[in-house]
Formats: sequence, structure tokens, C-alpha cells
Amino acid sequence: MDAAADTSLQDYLRADIVAADLPDLQPLLGARDLLRAFSTLFHGGEESVMVRLLVLRAIGERGQAPDWSPQELREHFAYLDPVKFDTVIGRLRDNDLLLWDGHTQRYRISPAGRQALAAIGMLLQFNREGDELAYVTAQIAAGQAVGRVRSDDLQHLLSRLNELREDFDQAVLSGSEHRIQRAAGTLQHAWRWIEKGTQIVEEISADLELDSHTHRVAQQIGRAQSAMLRQASVFQRALSQLDRHRVHLGASGLSSSDVNRYLRELDIDSLAGIADDLLTRTAIPAFMLAPIALDVAEYELVEREREAREDQSLPPAQAAPSAEGSPAAATDFGFAENWLDQLTALAGGPRADDASLPSAALAEVVPHDNFSVSAYRLSLLGLIGDPGAENREGVSASMARLPLAWRVEPVFETVGHSGVAYMSRGRLDTLSEEDLLRARQPRKRKAAAAAEEGAGEEGDDVATGDGAATAAAEAAPRKRKRTADSDAGDNEHDDKKTAAADAASKRRSKKAAKDTAPTA
Repeated sequence: MDAAADTSLQDYLRADIVAADLPDLQPLLGARDLLRAFSTLFHGGEESVMVRLLVLRAIGERGQAPDWSPQELREHFAYLDPVKFDTVIGRLRDNDLLLWDGHTQRYRISPAGRQALAAIGMLLQFNREGDELAYVTAQIAAGQAVGRVRSDDLQHLLSRLNELREDFDQAVLSGSEHRIQRAAGTLQHAWRWIEKGTQIVEEISADLELDSHTHRVAQQIGRAQSAMLRQASVFQRALSQLDRHRVHLGASGLSSSDVNRYLRELDIDSLAGIADDLLTRTAIPAFMLAPIALDVAEYELVEREREAREDQSLPPAQAAPSAEGSPAAATDFGFAENWLDQLTALAGGPRADDASLPSAALAEVVPHDNFSVSAYRLSLLGLIGDPGAENREGVSASMARLPLAWRVEPVFETVGHSGVAYMSRGRLDTLSEEDLLRARQPRKRKAAAAAEEGAGEEGDDVATGDGAATAAAEAAPRKRKRTADSDAGDNEHDDKKTAAADAASKRRSKKAAKDTAPTA
């Protein structure tokens, strides 16, 4: 090793690491001369590499006469520029790829150059797509033939088999007919190399002189090859399923797959040429409602993603707040109580100059603060005069018992403040005592009519025709009698039974008299 090479290699390592301490680097350092041959061949631009390989391969192909004189080289490579050719020969000779024999005055390929040519020749032999498996298998076969099977070569084969199996699985999962067919073609191309690898692995596994690590890798290769052999049936099932869904274009014999394959083989310019003058406007389906489609698209593109990012977990447990500390308990009825105070002040205000009761326009008293509060105050006016307020307590009951009445006209008037632009014209009037009595009398008359109707239905069970009035007259004392008996308690129970018996006897005697009376 020269000092310059060691220094340059050490520059790639950390300061506390020595190149000699790296086990993986030792095989490369031991093959430095061979690697220098490859460095000589592949250093520089692509054109220079091509010319060097051309010259070295041509020199090595003459097996019957491996030695070349300078004159023979010039005559054989007469198609190359003399200056460039001398540069190539000098580079190959300076880097020990060509050996110069001063005694015979001839050139000869060095052993390192011969090894490099052999390796490059095998690479060129397996240069088609899918032949990388064949190259690795050939390396293992060559090593097994000479009794030098390396674990590294087996690892390369195992890695390639696993890569192919992963690619095949992805092709099946994609559901693409083109990917499945391409993967099936790759498998078919590599089939004989897989079988060849299986034979080699069987022979390696039967060799008892190999170490345990090599045997373990060989077993893993065997399992990977078995999985590859089962992949053919998987491809066949996937292709059969795709064939059932293939659409045929009439009786032309073509299918959608044929059209797809034809279009995929065209370049961009050809596709653009086919599409010229075919579509002049975008097709708009008449059956699709644009607002509904927009709502669905908005949910799928925005709302669904937003819901996925939201935290749907339950909040942590905490004690319930006390009723005294609740802010809503003190403010829920604040606006209603303020409105009740204003209405009470309006109802109890002084009379006008003409001795009329207080009255106010709705546009003057209802709007307050903002639109929400104004609308709330207007809605509470509907409680005024509610007949069921006698049985309630609170702000709503107090508002229902106010001596007020309000009316609305079908005309708008401008307000222009408190968030209200305009509202229906109306007034809020104070009712006198006479008006309140007249308002309550219809309710009392309705209650009395309901009571009389109930009493009349009870009397119909015992009196008909001309005796209806008498029965109704007797029914009223009888009802009052039952009420008095129920209030008196259990001690007057016998008196009630006696009164009921007397009343029944009177009704029977009247009915008998009516039946025996002469008819007109």
C-alpha cells in the first residue's frame, strides 16, 4: 500500500477508526490490484471507457496467438485515431492491464486484465431485463462446481428472490392488468433459472462440509423459491378475474384492454393528435345537481379530513359545578325582568291630559339594545292575558297578569335603531277595571256552561219528555246534597242514603203518573 492511498482512504473514516480494524474492508484491500484494473477501465467519460474496453476485449479474443506486436496492434485498430490509440495503450500498460515483454517486443494481457475481461464478458452475456437472476445463479453454480460456494453469493440470490416476490405481490394487489402481465412475463423468463437454482440449492444443502450459516441461507433460498413457484397460480387467477370484467367492443374482436394497450404504446404527440377536434366542450350530465355535487365534494375533500383530525376522545372527569356559582342562574331572566318592570311602570303610569289610560306605541317601547333583545321583548308580549297564568309563578306569570293589551296593524313603520330597521305598527294599551271584568266574564260563562252541560247529561239517565225540567230541578239539589255529604264526612253517610232513596221514590211516582195520564 502506498502512503497516498492510505491517506486518501483514511480521510473517509473517523479520526478514531483505522482502516485495518474494519473486517468488511479487508477483502477489498486484499484485491487492490484487481480493483485497480477496473478503476483503469471505468475511469473517465463514457466514450473513453468504451474505447478502452474495445481495445482490451479485441486483444483478449485472439486465443491462438495471445501476444501482439505493436505493428499488429496498429494494423488491427487502424480505424482508431493513432494519437488516441497510443494514449489508450499507454494507459492500459501503465496500470498493469497490458504487459510488455522487452525480450520478445510484444504485448500480452495481464492476469488481472484477464479476470476483468471474464467478469465483464459474463455481465454482457446476461444484459437483458430479468437476467440479473441468471447472472447471480451462474455465479453460484460456478462456485459450487469448483467447491467454493460463498455465503455472499447466496445472500445476493436470496435478496433478489425476495425482491421479485415483493414486486409480484404488489402487481397482484394493484389490480392492473398491465402490471400483472408484465410480472407474469418476468416470472416466465426467470423460470428456468429458478429451477436451476433449486437444483444447486439441493446440492449445497446435501454437502455436509459447509458451515451452518451457509446451510441456513440455502434453506431460506429454498423457501423463497417455493413461494415463487406458487406465484404462477396467483397470476393465473388474477388474470382470469380481470378477463371476466373485460369489455368487448361489439363483434370487432377487440376489447377495452386492447385499446388501452394501444394507447399506452403511443407517445404524447400521437395522443394529442388523436384528441384533436374530438372534444369541443365538457360534457355536463343533466341528471346531476350541481349544489348537491358540490356539497358531497366539500364533505369528501374538507369535512371528512377535518373530522379525522379532530380529537374525539372524552374530556377528563371533573366535579359538577355548584348551582350558586352558575353564571346562567343569575342572568337567564335578566332581560325578561327588566322588560316586566318597564311594562309595570307603563300600566301604573299617570293618566293623560284627556284622562285616558296610559298607552305607548310598540316602536317606542319594544326596541332595546340590539336586534336579539328587541325580538325577545316582542315575543314576551304574547304572554299578556294568558288565562293559565293564575296557576303559575315567576316572570312569565307576572307578565301574563298585567292589565295590558296590545294590537298590531298590517302596516310597517320605520324604527332605525337598536338593530331594528322597521316593524309592524302597533300599540300597547292599559286596560281599565271594567275591561278586565269583561275579559274575565267570557271565561266564567264558559265554565258555567260546561258545568250545566255535565249536569244535564246526568239527568237524562232518569228523565225524558215533559219530566225533563222536573228532573233537572231535582238534580241540582241532589248535586248540592252530594257535595255537602262529602264535606260532612263518614258520620252523615246514612242521611245521604236516605235522601237518595226518597228522591228515587219520587222519580218513580212521577214517571208512573206520566204513564197513566190521558193523552190529548
